[in-house]
Amino acid sequence: MLVQPEVADALAAGQPVVALESTIISHGLPRPDNLRVAREIEQAVRDGGAVPATIAVVDGHARIGLDDDALARVAGDPAVAKVSVRDIAVLAARGGVGATTVASTAHLAAAAGIRLFATGGLGGVHRGARDSWDESADLTTLSRTSVAVVCAGVKSILDIGATLERLETLNIGVLGYRTDRFPGFYRRDSGHAVHWTVDSPAEIAAVLRAQDRLGSAGYGLVIANPVDAADELDADLHDSTLRAGLAAAETAGVRGKDVTPFLLEFFHRKTHGASLATNVALVLANARLAAQVAAEVAAQVAAARA
Repeated sequence: MLVQPEVADALAAGQPVVALESTIISHGLPRPDNLRVAREIEQAVRDGGAVPATIAVVDGHARIGLDDDALARVAGDPAVAKVSVRDIAVLAARGGVGATTVASTAHLAAAAGIRLFATGGLGGVHRGARDSWDESADLTTLSRTSVAVVCAGVKSILDIGATLERLETLNIGVLGYRTDRFPGFYRRDSGHAVHWTVDSPAEIAAVLRAQDRLGSAGYGLVIANPVDAADELDADLHDSTLRAGLAAAETAGVRGKDVTPFLLEFFHRKTHGASLATNVALVLANARLAAQVAAEVAAQVAAARA
């Protein structure tokens, strides 16, 4: 594992660091906009007071923090693989290049000692999972990984109710940031409630420190940050596009890990870019919030040691 010098220095000094996934760059956003947005996400972390650590596998090495050349490579090469935790070792052994999912990013971030992670939407239980058993590795990975994920809930293409049930079973805490409704990625309200609400980065930091004291830091934490009302996708447009996208995926025989990128691209095309604008807005907001929380954690730890 190679840790970028800026990230290594920040971790050694107890300064705030935020992990960022790379699948959103390679598979979640269209080229060539993806590289520009990737840089904007990193800048949003810096603006929030933390050091960004975009994670990917490059030439067989797990990289914690990417320089601009590596970032451009992940963004520009259509052959970059999408890798979850189970894929990392195979790709590393073959010297390949891969973009990390939420699961593999969380795994590598925790191994590097990074507690905060910002992404767009969490993976979860897929529709029809009763028959397919299709469930994202994000959930089981977070059940044993000491990482707090700031996200806009889970993608509305998933079975959100079943995902929340699985989060409960796996002992993964869920906090609604300034909301008591669980967000559904493009939409602020998925139709499901959140039982714990927090109103500030300082309050989230206090929860993370309490996890450490109580011995529950081995479990992940989901910080559900709804997209701003001005940026959410129109409800009717969202619902009609989702129905059409699910039908198109079924007709095309799209399954497993290919469903999410297929539907994100379908949303982008059918909404004429409106869903992409929402996607970018929520990722930037999550990056800023994660940075603010990381800064609060660092400040609280430093104050406790003083």
